[in-house]
Amino acid sequence: MKRIRQKVVVGNEDPQASQKSKKQRTCFYGSVFGESDLHSSVDWGRLPHHVILRIFQFLPLVDRARASSVCRRWNETFHIPDLWRRFEFELNQPATSYLKSTHPDLIQQIIKRHADHLQYVSFKVDSSTESAEAACDILSQLVNCSIKTLGLISTAKPSFMNVSKAHFASALTVVFVNSKSLSSIKIEDTPLDDPSLKVLVANNSDTLKLLKMSSCPHVSPAGILCVADQCHGLKELALNYYILSDELLLALSSEKHVDLEHLRIDVVSENPGQVEFHTIKKQSWDALVKHSPKVNIVMYFFLYEEEFDAFFREETPVTHLYFGRAVSKAMLGRIGMNCPRLIELVVCANGLQPLDDELIRIAERCKNLTAMGLGECEVTCRGFIEFVKMCGCRLTQLSIMEEVLIPDNDYSLDQLHLEVSKHLGRMWFPDMMPTW
Repeated sequence: MKRIRQKVVVGNEDPQASQKSKKQRTCFYGSVFGESDLHSSVDWGRLPHHVILRIFQFLPLVDRARASSVCRRWNETFHIPDLWRRFEFELNQPATSYLKSTHPDLIQQIIKRHADHLQYVSFKVDSSTESAEAACDILSQLVNCSIKTLGLISTAKPSFMNVSKAHFASALTVVFVNSKSLSSIKIEDTPLDDPSLKVLVANNSDTLKLLKMSSCPHVSPAGILCVADQCHGLKELALNYYILSDELLLALSSEKHVDLEHLRIDVVSENPGQVEFHTIKKQSWDALVKHSPKVNIVMYFFLYEEEFDAFFREETPVTHLYFGRAVSKAMLGRIGMNCPRLIELVVCANGLQPLDDELIRIAERCKNLTAMGLGECEVTCRGFIEFVKMCGCRLTQLSIMEEVLIPDNDYSLDQLHLEVSKHLGRMWFPDMMPTW
């Protein structure tokens, strides 16, 4: 006995409307694939070439490799040079990292068939020396490359720093000599040295625009000065404070040099009293700003309180300041007096003394300030409101931990957020946790 199929209408769905919607979808798909294709499987091998290429561009590498086995046409697309101009080698050891790793067979295939197609290349390695050495081995084989950007990224220290300096320098030399069109290099936390920089300059001085090389202890002030003297198109530079010098700033300010857009300086001390920090002359800073008036000068400080004595004694054109450790009231006072170009200030810790006077001085003198972040500090509600009132709507980013604010006789925390919101011209609340 045959069962009678009954169509169940869910809710108040109109059966006629459902049929109409189905017909509209049929017309839409029919316009794309043709009516006959609706009743047969799509021949994926006959998709237009540009469509297959677009699909591959959105696929992760592993899925792209699997898709290449669908048919001969897709396999041919897999090896099109456009798909290999940008590539990130992920090199991780199973014993030290849970991150995925580029398969060795695929690496060899890339070196064999696509080395001359690579243009935007990065290496992401874990903390193991084996991964860093594997990255150097791959670099050493890129003899026919024309790389434009190169990045060496360590997800955890020490990684590249444990590779022998000779092995690392030899691998970089292959790329520096053969590329001749490098425009961007990010090689932080590596054993880069002065001779390697000279090879870089000798072969890529006309094209280099960005160089990030913080935490490269084998580079001297003379080594980075060589780069500034020869690479007149350099627009972005990141380095440690110990290799910053008056001579370097003057070289970046020469008539031959293009306007510098971004200068990042990391000021780091692992043990208090271990490093004696030198002072950069005001005339050198002035020369740089006169030559590049729109330059962003970003300084990251990881010092102990007693090590700040050399900084901000004179006017300094810094635009962004980040303090990762405790900073004294006296230091913040000097910032208010001598950093008129300051745009952003983040203080992760200070102590138990209210910073009312220091913040008000910063609001008075730093007319470009648009972003502020305070962590383990203290400021009274009245002092904070006065600071916000002086800055006004130009404070587009204001991240203050709730425990930073001390209620006083004038304002409670509930009153504070209303008063601050009024001066900012938008609703504002203190943060429950740091957002920077």
